[in-house]
Amino acid sequence: MNYRHAFHAGNHADVFKHLVLSRIFALLSRKEAPFAYLDSHAGIGLYDLAGDQASRTGEWQQGIERIWNAEARPAMLDDYLGVIRSLNSDDELRYYPGSPELARRLSREQDRLQLNEKHPEDGRLLKDNMADERVVVHLGEGWHVPRALMPTREKRVVLLIDPPFEQADELSRCVTALKEALGRMRQTIGVIWYPIKDERQLKRFYQDLSRSGAPKLLRAELYVHPADDAQRLNGSGLAISNPPWGLEEELRELLPWLAKQLAQSEGGWRLDWLVEEKQA
Repeated sequence: MNYRHAFHAGNHADVFKHLVLSRIFALLSRKEAPFAYLDSHAGIGLYDLAGDQASRTGEWQQGIERIWNAEARPAMLDDYLGVIRSLNSDDELRYYPGSPELARRLSREQDRLQLNEKHPEDGRLLKDNMADERVVVHLGEGWHVPRALMPTREKRVVLLIDPPFEQADELSRCVTALKEALGRMRQTIGVIWYPIKDERQLKRFYQDLSRSGAPKLLRAELYVHPADDAQRLNGSGLAISNPPWGLEEELRELLPWLAKQLAQSEGGWRLDWLVEEKQA
């Protein structure tokens, strides 16, 4: 499966991932203490929906365009949509933020971003797009981010693991990266994005996540088709270690609305704990 960011910018999976990230940033920002944002496979940070790659697939029309035009949107979308609105003029939807740009705009002066992109050309574009003294761009192997950049000087950290899923072993590598991050900073808010396509692969992935050693691990999934066709992207999921307090409650409100707005044949959602926090 080829999931290079530019071809899929603003699609249903991007909307889901970025909206959840925006809520994590909002919940963390309720306290003054700084946090670090780490992105293992960052892409270029900013996308032109009228550009060659995004317009070739047009996936954003079934994603952010639906949200952009929706009526009676939940207030929890305000931060996310505010970033998109700031990138566009006259209510014309053309530019869409990747995770790095979303994090840059929703983080604060005391927060810091460390972004990694292995692809040389994309890395150069990422540096050009992230001209901010709070941001450091690395051009290394994304799977090395936990061991190379952690622990951070900030005691709170959000790590996004969002690989292109071009190799068969990337689900297992996501779990390995999460384990390494938790081994260096047990309180890591690790966010793994994954495609919902092959249910057999996902079953093993869920088992591996449940044995990852995470103190607690929330699974959130959004479907735009029934999860029974291994030849298409039926939806996407986020596995979130140490989610901030309040996120589960927010997602129980947001996911039904998103499933209704973004459904292409039959929408749906799931929210549960793969690892429940142990009670003292």
